[in-house]
Amino acid sequence: MPSMLRTEDIHNENSNVEDINIVEDIHNENSRAKTIRNAHVDNSQQRTKLYELLEQREQCWWQARQQLITQKERKIVWYGENSLMMWLLWQLVGYVVVAMVLMLLNNVLDISLTLWHYFALFVLQTVIFIFMLAAKGRTASTLQRKIDKDEMVREETFNEMAILAEDSLYPDVHVNSPISLRQLHEYFDGRFHLATLHCLLQKEVDAGRLVLGEQQIDAKILPPDLADDELDEHASEMIYKSTL
Repeated sequence: MPSMLRTEDIHNENSNVEDINIVEDIHNENSRAKTIRNAHVDNSQQRTKLYELLEQREQCWWQARQQLITQKERKIVWYGENSLMMWLLWQLVGYVVVAMVLMLLNNVLDISLTLWHYFALFVLQTVIFIFMLAAKGRTASTLQRKIDKDEMVREETFNEMAILAEDSLYPDVHVNSPISLRQLHEYFDGRFHLATLHCLLQKEVDAGRLVLGEQQIDAKILPPDLADDELDEHASEMIYKSTL
């Protein structure tokens, strides 16, 4: 009898140990599941924050790009190779405008101006034009410095966008590959411009991690609005495939 009782006690102890182990295993599994869920929530919140930052930088980059293109157009018109003709044309327009204003003042306010008054005004206008033409080189240099500064700001902003995209945009593109530019644009509900997505993905194409299936459009040299319009025509045909 004592032997049987000891055997039962040992069996009960083993059962209790097994129950404790089972409870500990369940507790550990729950802890691991909770840790995974928390990590998933943290990762989701981090990606959401990255996309918010990417959207903010995209707006800054878009504005800087528009300003840069406007300044470059201004430089070509007013300080390019054929800019002297433009300066002379606007000076001629200025003569006509001044003459029309003087005639209007003469008729409306009954101000009598002699020929010498007209002549003095035109001489003054010509002197101002000569001074402006003489300072053309200096103003062109000032404009070029602004262009260089805006170019640097644009490149820095784009590099910041690319860094943010490494942990947000690029992983999503690789996971959903193959994906067209149109699908990607709709995936983000149009929060990012087509030209922005194209320029960012082009970095992955240049690095060999993505392959662009159809024609490649250089959206960098086009004004933002025109770039978006041109890309809109081909967005469905521009399919990106991951090589990873």
